[in-house]
Amino acid sequence: MQHLVDTDDFSKEQIANIMHDAATFKKEMPSKLLEDKLLITLFFESSTRTRSSFEVAAKRLGASVVHLDPSKSSTNKGESLEDTFENLAAMEPDGVIIRHEFNNTPKKLANKNLTPILNAGAGNYAHPTQALLDYFTMLEHFGELKGKTIAIVGDIVSSRVASSGIRLFTRMGMNVVLVAPKPFMPDNDLPKYEKLSNIIDKVDIVMSLRAQLERHKAPIFEDYDEYAKEYCITKELFEDRDILLLHPGPVMRNIDISDEMLTDKRSKVLTQVKNGVYVRMAILKALLLDN
Repeated sequence: MQHLVDTDDFSKEQIANIMHDAATFKKEMPSKLLEDKLLITLFFESSTRTRSSFEVAAKRLGASVVHLDPSKSSTNKGESLEDTFENLAAMEPDGVIIRHEFNNTPKKLANKNLTPILNAGAGNYAHPTQALLDYFTMLEHFGELKGKTIAIVGDIVSSRVASSGIRLFTRMGMNVVLVAPKPFMPDNDLPKYEKLSNIIDKVDIVMSLRAQLERHKAPIFEDYDEYAKEYCITKELFEDRDILLLHPGPVMRNIDISDEMLTDKRSKVLTQVKNGVYVRMAILKALLLDN
């Protein structure tokens, strides 16, 4: 039984197959490959893109999806998450898609080996499907990513998207540089810069992250406008450089990225959302059919 807790659960060969399948699905919608499969979604944190994308992906492949609202489940009556999960697994679903505030929850449930676990985002550590769809979006544009340089900009230490992305992108031969004020930086050995302008001429891709000032106890900026003065991605910053612009969403307009840049042809924000469906279709196929 295979799970997707983070991208290292997939071999490089599996990742290549997922990229191939996603590209194939994008060209032509497949038959109902999962028409006899049942998935349960269990989101302990709010989600628009990820939950909807998973549900659309599953239904495009013919699977049935049951959404359990944790606020109305027995976990809200004092039942432990583990007991709730074991009761759901007893109903014999083909997989459980979970989002949780704690980093180790998906791994803890996967270790029970009761049903495949798909991590839809956990704590600040992992968001594997986002990393894979970002990788697919870059691969679709460039064709080859080995040696390409991506700058991740913003509240990196709070971001599970950045955390998963760093592990995947470096594993696949990309160069990753981090751009943020020091309190937003994780503790790792990657090149670090406080200003994107210092590295802008050496990058092929910029991934902007949602500013999450509320996650920091000590105020680093007085408000979001102060943050935007330093880290908003603007046309003035990009000028005419051939750089791809990514953002996992939700975008805080004119704080993370300017309105003008969101409509720029270099922005792939909506392409990421579109590609997310095809990549998650490929992931579901990989976990539920190919094993």
